Amino acid sequence: MQCRPGCGACCISPSISSFIPGMPAGKPAGQRCVNLTRDDRCGIFGHPDRPQVCSAFSADLAVCGNSREDAIRLLDWLEGATAATA
Repeated sequence: MQCRPGCGACCISPSISSFIPGMPAGKPAGQRCVNLTRDDRCGIFGHPDRPQVCSAFSADLAVCGNSREDAIRLLDWLEGATAATA
């Protein structure tokens, strides 16, 4: 599956604990990455400073569903299901 143009769900829903250009401490779940463009595309796609977790992510029907709304719902669920509990 190819990424949906203008989706950006993977740049919003999950938390990222590693360095991101413009977000040195990473980002919490549900917060837009500062590198997500206005048209919801990755502004650092292919850049060497792009986090490994982002580079390794592959769009898949199981996590992206059939729409942007599905992707946000599924990724939010995955984030909650895999979050560390204190």
